[in-house]
Amino acid sequence: MAGLVLPAPGLRVLIPRGDRLAVWGDPISHSRSPQIHAAAYRTLGFDWSYGRAQMGEAGFADALARLDASWRGLSLTMPLKTVAFAAAADRDRHAELTGAVNTLLLGPDGPRGFNTDVGGIVRALGDSGITETPAARIVGAGATATSALVALSELGAENVDVVARRPEAAASLVALGRMLDLDVTVSPLAAEPRADVAVTIATLPGDAVLDGPVADALAASGGLLMDVVYGHWPTTLSSAWERAGSPAVSGLGMLLHQALLQVRVFATGDPAAALPDESRVLAEMRRALGEQSRDVTGDGGVGD
Repeated sequence: MAGLVLPAPGLRVLIPRGDRLAVWGDPISHSRSPQIHAAAYRTLGFDWSYGRAQMGEAGFADALARLDASWRGLSLTMPLKTVAFAAAADRDRHAELTGAVNTLLLGPDGPRGFNTDVGGIVRALGDSGITETPAARIVGAGATATSALVALSELGAENVDVVARRPEAAASLVALGRMLDLDVTVSPLAAEPRADVAVTIATLPGDAVLDGPVADALAASGGLLMDVVYGHWPTTLSSAWERAGSPAVSGLGMLLHQALLQVRVFATGDPAAALPDESRVLAEMRRALGEQSRDVTGDGGVGD
């Protein structure tokens, strides 16, 4: 029976309508989500389909309203995370904190919204040995920086320096830091880094170019670099980290782990509910992604 999820011991199973899934965004042709989601469902034995569609903000609400009962859920990437937040009938804590939804679980009571980017960052940093950090740095002040700040909060950060081209754009991050009991300071890109940190999360677009001396200064005091881009590799920052002899990883790990949490949502309705034989599911997703070393180059963007 299409859409049937067979229960495993200890797994709370949700069987919402439909067996169709997709990732929406613009641009979308680069997205690796279809291949890694397909690997997960194949491993789980779920007869579900997962496609992709180019979708902008203007057409999102009408397209969502036209989805029939054959649809189970959606993954959302740029530029749809804010409009998906607005469309959700209810939202998880990460979505409420960030104002961004990258996962919609469809059902008769309306779409339920989740943000799995936060958990994806936490889990990807864990793969690189970062399970806690008192101080960290974020480069960039856009939507992904918000998820990065919440992730750092969950890793025990007390101080986070946000480095931005336009420091005024980081005002919302400072306010969120207060909510999270985090001391968020803001520095312009050209400023000397305030202090050494154990981890730097870069959230700039993949084609962003920084002055060499700026990038080198950040690398000299930045600890591990997670550059959430997984295309356009190496980036200006990852090259600076290489020159400094410091470790740098791309956004493929974040992509992989946020997708695993989406699979949990689509299967159980709960991003915290582990899947049956989840280690094998993750291994097959990683194999489909072609991510053997957690920093293989890609041809795409962020969080999709």
